[in-house]
Amino acid sequence: MNQAMQIANSLPLWIACAIPVALVIVQSLLFGREAYTAGEHVGMEKSDMKKAIKSAAITSIGPSIVVLSGMLSLLVTVGGPVGWMRLSMIGSVMFESIAAGLGTSAVGVTLGTDPMTMEALSMAVWTMVLCSIGWVLFATFTANKMDKIEHRLSKGNAGVLTRIASCAIIGVFSAMSAQHLSKPIYLTMQNAGQDMMSPAMKNAAACILGAVIMFILLSIARKRNIHWLNEWALTIAIIGAMIITALI
Repeated sequence: MNQAMQIANSLPLWIACAIPVALVIVQSLLFGREAYTAGEHVGMEKSDMKKAIKSAAITSIGPSIVVLSGMLSLLVTVGGPVGWMRLSMIGSVMFESIAAGLGTSAVGVTLGTDPMTMEALSMAVWTMVLCSIGWVLFATFTANKMDKIEHRLSKGNAGVLTRIASCAIIGVFSAMSAQHLSKPIYLTMQNAGQDMMSPAMKNAAACILGAVIMFILLSIARKRNIHWLNEWALTIAIIGAMIITALI
């Protein structure tokens, strides 16, 4: 292990990275407590709130596994402490990998290929941190104005907000999926008959398999009234698509 990676995995860096992670955990516990208290205040049944907590915890397992895989890749390239801290706070595997790669490339080091240097490690960490500051500032200065914006958009109709939120989620996931589905088509047109199991093809296969598995599971859960399958469907779809794609 070279000097840069020794520092990247050193005890002082573990301690430094543990501080913001601890703050995130405390913040999550406080939000959870306040949400539970608010539920009691508006008259929600405790059993319903416990079911919601359980469903949310189970649903988070699948996406967390994807984040864990990203953290493992960052562990190799920029060290365990930084990878652990960044994905505990931000959670965007794609952003962190791209940001770290852009940082190291600025000093002539290809992330994951060339040996890490002190300068490249510093650039990777600074790029990951500075590029995410915009999200923090935007949320800080606009969070207290969201109620007014929501009221103007909905004009007092709560159903409008539900439709807007649903459309936003569908749009985000559609945009993410489209990137993986359209790239293989372009590559196939450019390189007909070449490397049909390229990474782009595997990404597209995983995307399609995940959608098919999710559709099948939700259909079964709806027809047979299997409540637990609704909760585990996302996790099963993600893991199932990953395993099948890896075996292809």
